[in-house]
Amino acid sequence: MLKNILIAAMLFSTSFLFSKTVTNQECSDKGEGYIYAGGECINYAMFEGDDNDRLIIIVHGTWDEGSNVLGRYAPFAENLNMSTDVSTIAVALPGYSNSSLNKLKSIGSKEYNHQAATKEYVKFIEKLVMALKEKYESKEITIVGHSAGAMMSGSLAGLNNSLLKNVVLVAGRYERPDYASESHLLAIDVLDKMNKDAKYIMIYGTKDKISKPSVTKEFYSKMKTQGLDVKLVEVKDAAHIDLDMTDTSVEAISELFDEE
Repeated sequence: MLKNILIAAMLFSTSFLFSKTVTNQECSDKGEGYIYAGGECINYAMFEGDDNDRLIIIVHGTWDEGSNVLGRYAPFAENLNMSTDVSTIAVALPGYSNSSLNKLKSIGSKEYNHQAATKEYVKFIEKLVMALKEKYESKEITIVGHSAGAMMSGSLAGLNNSLLKNVVLVAGRYERPDYASESHLLAIDVLDKMNKDAKYIMIYGTKDKISKPSVTKEFYSKMKTQGLDVKLVEVKDAAHIDLDMTDTSVEAISELFDEE
């Protein structure tokens, strides 16, 4: 099957961070691989399937600010696209690859901690998902989040429970940490609002020392108690990094579409 492959510039190990505010028009002028959402110009890589009625959106976790995350996640998006025949997009959050830092701080900022846990960032992810859904006229959205990306995706699943068809959470954090305040939003805060008609996959690695297996297992149990359609997936001997890209994870995600 022929696929249109839209891959933004990924030739360098770190990104060019915009030194000025990027307007909607300037973002549009950059062409394919860019979208303006939530006041930010977001760089992304897309691999198209047979149609765009269904769309998978991959949200990465925390890397050093300026990292070229698309260099790592575009191949993952292509792999998911080939495994599912579903159009798949990997996004670069603000401050990564060629995405702007107009309003938000990057989730990898050493000066501003815990950005991914804020309600502001979850609402930004909501706007980004909605913008991509509208651009590609998609009817069903599957979100795949890893680490901080999973934390935000889990929160989004309750913040806007009609937006997501499938939610894949890989090695995230879902309970309120000690530092949390009213400005933060975690999945536990909106667990009772999550859509019972959606499908959820919780993935953990047995050797993950950053998001320990117990974190995922305990929240999985709470999701089950809430009556959600959730599946727990174990990746044996897997550590935190690239857990979302393992064969076991890809198989679990692909099965979501085999069932349809």
